[in-house]
Amino acid sequence: MTNVYIMDTNQGLQASVKEMFAHLEKEGPILTSSKEVYIKVNGIDFKKHVHTSPEVLEAVINYLNDLGAKVHVMENSTQANMTRVVFAITGYEEVCKRTGASVIYLDEEESEIFEFKGKPSNKEDPKGYILKNFRLPKTVVKIIKNREKFTYINIPKLKTHSMARVTLGIKNQWGFPIHEDRGKDHNFNLHSKIVDVYEYIRPDITIIDGIEGTIHGHYPPTAFVDRLVKKFNILIGGRDTVAVDVVGARVFGLTIDEVPHLKIAHERGLGEGDLNKINVIGKSLDEFKEKYEWNLLPEFPDNVKIVKGKELLCIEGCQNNPLATLQGFAYDYPEKFKGGWFIVMGKGHDPDLVEKLKAEGYTKGLVAGYCAIEEVGEKLQKAFGKRKVFFSRDCNNLAETVKAELKLAGMTVFDLVPIPPNELMALVDEAVKNGSTALTPL
Repeated sequence: MTNVYIMDTNQGLQASVKEMFAHLEKEGPILTSSKEVYIKVNGIDFKKHVHTSPEVLEAVINYLNDLGAKVHVMENSTQANMTRVVFAITGYEEVCKRTGASVIYLDEEESEIFEFKGKPSNKEDPKGYILKNFRLPKTVVKIIKNREKFTYINIPKLKTHSMARVTLGIKNQWGFPIHEDRGKDHNFNLHSKIVDVYEYIRPDITIIDGIEGTIHGHYPPTAFVDRLVKKFNILIGGRDTVAVDVVGARVFGLTIDEVPHLKIAHERGLGEGDLNKINVIGKSLDEFKEKYEWNLLPEFPDNVKIVKGKELLCIEGCQNNPLATLQGFAYDYPEKFKGGWFIVMGKGHDPDLVEKLKAEGYTKGLVAGYCAIEEVGEKLQKAFGKRKVFFSRDCNNLAETVKAELKLAGMTVFDLVPIPPNELMALVDEAVKNGSTALTPL
């Protein structure tokens, strides 16, 4: 039996972290001879409720410090963001200063080439699995090549995900590839590619921050927090990340068959995916009776026309990335957001699409993903002008999507960031000076 531990944080966060590690230490030492520990948080963005809580990170670092560890905290935030900016706004940078942990901005490092080598998640699709190379930052490569020398601890947040179904321990590894390599093939193949990255670098310990969890995706609009953010007050941990994730998914009421990347990881023999073979210690899973939705809440502004292809539209990229961005902008910034534009996505559009858009009064918009760009992109730009029709390339380039939707909505990136523009630009300038490869809407 594989052990997974569910600790109740109502006893106090430091106490629950200590109890978690007490269980984990029974299965083997936490530190290696080097005493170096690398922690990967889920620091995708500075928006509330989407990232690992600084309090959980600090409690873990404090415990490791008591063991005499040398701690490093690393991340490569999501596309359209810079890790240095995220760490400054979330409080991660201050946590590291207080605890003496070093910060590693992975987007500012040199990288090395690896290969996606898995099998397709959708085996019936005639396109099959497109093999592509991807790059990993040098710190991640160092851990991979010296796996016995370092302890790698993974601290994701308890979240559903509108593309991957859940984003827990395995999905947290998707933060390692550099931005330019994430958007390509971000379609039905995403599930296998997530596991490909996980297969290269598996954590020694995964602890899910479940103080709160998000439903209807990983990026809830602040306006919907009362509906989309739920208090769970737990930590879920173990040494087998697949098993930890299966338990985390079960907290949301989801089975392994409903989360493709968990099923693929289990089938590849990368961890225990059978809940009947997982020994859950601490809080009982019987306490979690509700099933939560992972897909986006179906609420979007009426003044933006969403045109979906009838032949092919991947929820993993060209559909839910633009829609999640749209939802956040429209409902979190209603006083600034302007509609009157369209989003065209997927493959299989009506031949009279341009005429229909004109008849409804639309003159500008976004074409998301290479399928839509190849089919109708040139036609739309010819009809409305290149300055009014934006492209988001690959299987949705998130930085290009954010930039386009901001422009179409009459907003700027400074509307999104809760610090003065001069402070933001100072952080951006420092990241660029240090070689950041982040794709941003700036």
